Amino acid sequence: MLRAHMDTAATNQGIKSGTLPQAIKNLMEKAKPEAAYFGLHEGVRSCWMVFDLQDSSHIPVLVEELLLQFNAEVEIAPIMNAEDLAQGLAAMESLS
Repeated sequence: MLRAHMDTAATNQGIKSGTLPQAIKNLMEKAKPEAAYFGLHEGVRSCWMVFDLQDSSHIPVLVEELLLQFNAEVEIAPIMNAEDLAQGLAAMESLS
């Protein structure tokens, strides 16, 4: 899951110039998220995206535009859906 908090002044400029909507569109096209949410968190524009990261080498391609243009603070963390969790728990049972 990707979480990005974006600088208010930089995103204000991005809205005026049209670069913020384009950056979000680019990110959506690259990440192909199964879910994406946008809103305010800790007082700044933020987004959360659940997507399948096939290879960690894709991270720069996904986030550099947000970092460079909007001074974003970005986190990418592995998460599981219910099926993944069930598989992981089943694998643990086989270890005991």
